[in-house]
Amino acid sequence: MLDKQGIAKRIAKEIKDGYYVNLGIGIPTLVANYIPETMDVVLQSENGLLGMGPFPFEGEEDADVINAGKQTITMLPGSAIFDSAMSFGMIRARKVNLTILGAMEVSENGDIANWKIPGKMVKGMGGAMDLVASAENIIVAMQHVNKAGESKLLPQCSLPLTGVHCVKKIVTELGVFDVLPQGGFKLLERAPGVSVEEIIKATAGKLIVEGEIPEILI
Repeated sequence: MLDKQGIAKRIAKEIKDGYYVNLGIGIPTLVANYIPETMDVVLQSENGLLGMGPFPFEGEEDADVINAGKQTITMLPGSAIFDSAMSFGMIRARKVNLTILGAMEVSENGDIANWKIPGKMVKGMGGAMDLVASAENIIVAMQHVNKAGESKLLPQCSLPLTGVHCVKKIVTELGVFDVLPQGGFKLLERAPGVSVEEIIKATAGKLIVEGEIPEILI
C-alpha cells in the first residue's frame, strides 16, 4: 500500500508545467514537496498566497508564513501575498488549473463530503465550498477506508456534501481511480503489493476494472 507520502508523490505526477494549483488541508499539502524543480508550477493557498514552496526544514520555520491549514510553509522567489478576498476572486474566476483536496467520502457520481461530521464541532467549511464550485479539475487524496474499515468510495455520500459531480480523479493508499461522467470508479492503477481483489473488496461504490491493471510507479 501507499503511505501518505506515496499518495502525494503519485498526485504530483498529475501536475503539468505552467499550472496554478491549490492544495487542500491534509495529504494534499504534501504534494508541494514532490513537484520537480524543473517544472514551472505556482501553488496557491486560499488564505492569500501565490508561490508557495515546500515545507521548511526544522528550525527554519516562520510562524507568519502559513498555509490554509495553519502549517508553516516556505515562499518561493517572486511569490505574492494578498487578502482572502483577492484569493477567492482568483478561485471563483477559475484561474486555478487544478485543485487537490482531501475527503471523508466520495460518491461514484463524483460528489464529495469533506467538511463536516454531524455531532462533531467544526470551525467552519473553509474554502472547500468555493473550490469545488469553481474548479474544473479536482483530484482527491484520501484513505480508501475509514478507521472502522468501511469504504469511503461509496454509491452515495452519507455525510453532508461539499460539492456535487465535481471530483475527476482519486488517489488512495490502494490505487488510482477516474470518476466516470456516467458514474462509477474506474481503476487505473493499483498500489504496489495490492491486488485487484483487495481493491474490489474495499470499494463500496461501483468499480470498473478493465484489462490488466498496472502498478503505480512513483
